[in-house]
Amino acid sequence: MNVTARDLKVLAIGAAATIGLTTILTSQYYGNLHQPCRIIDSPLPYIRKNLTKQEQDRLPYAPDTLDGARDVATPFGSIRVYEWGPEDGRKVLLVHGISTPCIALVGLAEELVAKGCRVTLFDLFGRGFSSTPDPDSQPQDIQLFTTQILLVLSSSPISWTGENNRFSLVGYSLGGGVAASFTSYFPNLVESLILIAPAGLMRPNHIHWTSRFLYGGFLPGKLVEYLIWRRLGGGSSSTPSRSNEDDGKITPTQAAAEETPSHPALTRDSSAAISTRRPSVSIADVVSWQLTHHAGFIPSFISSIQHAPVSNQHSSWKIIATNQSSPSPQQRLLEKKVLLLLGRDDNVIIADEISEDAKAVLGDAVDICILDGGHELPVTDADIVAQTIVSFWNQ
Repeated sequence: MNVTARDLKVLAIGAAATIGLTTILTSQYYGNLHQPCRIIDSPLPYIRKNLTKQEQDRLPYAPDTLDGARDVATPFGSIRVYEWGPEDGRKVLLVHGISTPCIALVGLAEELVAKGCRVTLFDLFGRGFSSTPDPDSQPQDIQLFTTQILLVLSSSPISWTGENNRFSLVGYSLGGGVAASFTSYFPNLVESLILIAPAGLMRPNHIHWTSRFLYGGFLPGKLVEYLIWRRLGGGSSSTPSRSNEDDGKITPTQAAAEETPSHPALTRDSSAAISTRRPSVSIADVVSWQLTHHAGFIPSFISSIQHAPVSNQHSSWKIIATNQSSPSPQQRLLEKKVLLLLGRDDNVIIADEISEDAKAVLGDAVDICILDGGHELPVTDADIVAQTIVSFWNQ
């Protein structure tokens, strides 16, 4: 076949165009990889700039509610941290649940301080007064939460880590799943692990198929955010009506709206007081406040359900059990056991089920204590929970 000069010219133009397009696309791709993560501010900057001290004190979650406050600047945004108690006391880090900020655990923290502990609380990213690294580029997974814990510890005025320096880790609900996973990676940092109504081993049958559809990436993100916002109290409690002509079937949007409550992690409707300091403020009040004022809360909430260690964490828990037979004391918990605290009437983390599953994974490396109460156990019965923890330490 004869190739003319015109053919060669066309081929050259085509090759040049292909190379140019490839260069542009490659440049855009790698350029996007190196774009800094967008940070969504917490309500704190606005509150400080626009509200008087009296107005701030009337908020469900006021900036000065807890002792020892500090704001830690990080590449992921600011983290709100509270630390108080005797510097030579047992160091205890508490990790809260999926919907309320750390103020939910202030009662438990105060009880532990009264018993001689040094405590640290912090708001997970996207809750309370902590910023939100955009979940589209930084999912709310164990990598993010592990980094956040290490950033919190490194910001303390006293040492929480290092040679012969370990701390006790208390995780509640989602925080329990985070705490267990963190301990599996850093056994040399954690001397005692207490899990209160923890996520991590939640059985899949408790998550309805429509919730799997809702969080599975099948719906537009803004629609999912709206449905969750409404479910958590941001709008009308009414749901889309079903057609009488569809033989009981509903559209995916209707199913998502009606079945959003079926995901166990969404339980939060509680009139329980958030703490003895704020007896008139309930858990629901704080969640509603976040819905209105924290732009990063709903995206963080959804991302946590999708990516956080809520279920199928058996392998991480098994590592904890295996470490208890390690010849190195730095790999073992002081008690060589995890303390698992459960609420007898908890409809989210079912006591009988989690007891069975925890024993299957941890074997003899777990002490299980079932107390009267529901999922808000550390909020409503902080004194009993604290005493149970201290008794476990002293046994």
